[in-house]
Amino acid sequence: MKKIRNIILMVALFNSIATAQQGINNLWIEGYGNDSVVLPFGNTDIDFFNGNPTITYNIRGQHLAHTHCNISDSLGNLKFYTNGYDIFDASDSVMLNGDSISPSSKQNVFPYGLDVPQANLVIPNPTENNKYYLFHSTNDAWAYRYCLNLMYSEIDMTLNNGLGAVTANKNVILINDSLNLGKIAACKHGNGRDWWVICMRSYSNIFYKLLVTPYGISAPDTQAIGQIRKQGWGELKFSSGGTKLGYAQADYVTNGHIELFDFDRCSGLLSNAQHIIIPQGLSFGAGIEFSPNESLAYVTNADSIYQFDLYSTDISNSRIIVSVSDGYIDTIMNTNFLVGFMNTKLAPDGKIYITSGNSTHYMSVIDQPDSPGLACNVMQHALQLPALYFNTLPNHPNYFLGANGLCNNLSYESLESGKVKKVTVFNNPTHDKFTLWFPVDKDVGVLEIYDVNGACIRTERVSQWSQYKTVDISLFAEGVYFCKMRWRSGEGSCNVVRLE
Repeated sequence: MKKIRNIILMVALFNSIATAQQGINNLWIEGYGNDSVVLPFGNTDIDFFNGNPTITYNIRGQHLAHTHCNISDSLGNLKFYTNGYDIFDASDSVMLNGDSISPSSKQNVFPYGLDVPQANLVIPNPTENNKYYLFHSTNDAWAYRYCLNLMYSEIDMTLNNGLGAVTANKNVILINDSLNLGKIAACKHGNGRDWWVICMRSYSNIFYKLLVTPYGISAPDTQAIGQIRKQGWGELKFSSGGTKLGYAQADYVTNGHIELFDFDRCSGLLSNAQHIIIPQGLSFGAGIEFSPNESLAYVTNADSIYQFDLYSTDISNSRIIVSVSDGYIDTIMNTNFLVGFMNTKLAPDGKIYITSGNSTHYMSVIDQPDSPGLACNVMQHALQLPALYFNTLPNHPNYFLGANGLCNNLSYESLESGKVKKVTVFNNPTHDKFTLWFPVDKDVGVLEIYDVNGACIRTERVSQWSQYKTVDISLFAEGVYFCKMRWRSGEGSCNVVRLE
């Protein structure tokens, strides 16, 4: 059975990588801005569009620290990217209304872009090809390193002559809580269309989960599982097939640790929590990544790389060291920085790339990550970049994961017009918020808001068994709006007036 599962996963991965070469997540952007347009400063582009990394020096002018994500079109052309402070379009200019995302005092004292791994993530709208959700957070206290809000901003690529613009839905707070810094991860729902987005409450064992559908972003759900998680440097990763979730963290003083979970793409539930101590090395690495076939996990701790067998009956004791730092020093500009092991990323070419842990111009590569033991072939400081970089790696989910055949929640698409339901609106006219009342329904519904031209300008999910929904239209222009609510069993409507 294990061999059959491996074959199925390898075929699925092959198809995924073949598709990935069409674009979307092919481009990685690294490096400092061009305050001085002289090597070793500037940006490096690593492009996997043709299957192997093509490395070019690029004068983009934007600083990219630890926080970075971007997305390309199906032909591999860059659409937009962000450094956690601003969103930049394909011309490398700040996108229209793309300035000052995740505002915080840190932007005034650290100008190089947000320095938090996995602090933003791009999710395509499941049915509108030109719209995207950027999930983002920040570092709200430099000394103590914590985050208070998970937000989203919506990007519409039909605006500004195709360069895109951030809509009125900007810096919208989804979760207001003390969150574990960065570590935003996402996985396709088992239906192959929707998305799970996940993050963690700090100093607790709570995971927050949101569901992205064609009708908006759901209210956050929570699940308590595993260890109490302190703040700290680390990574949160889904495996390429979405069946596993891994979390790695260093606590700066004592040993680091990882947690491994099984993940149900249909329900969004985590299970089978396992906690494993990782010996702390010379410094902290706390990177985690899964092999393409989901059979192995790799963990970094700055001077060593560990491999775990996920099929073992005792995963903790399956740990082996597959590489120890050879002490290589990058002497560029007399920095004399050690090229160690830090953040990790499975690339479209099926290899795992590892940042150095310092501002160098090298990455290490796990050449055959599906192979157990030393056969995985860790190549230290094997990828040389033309310019220095900030340990930057894009936070790309697996955009090409399809349906798993085990679930289907696409019932939104089969909503039918049935009997008329009474919808009553309160606080109308309004300057900001209004509330809808409607009959309870056992099914999920959808709210659509149309402007006077008949264009649908917002869609939101209506929870089953609910009878009230409050809507904020404070960013809408003054005018009359038509609200339509639909369930499988029927539909209702009303008009709302927005006043300045």
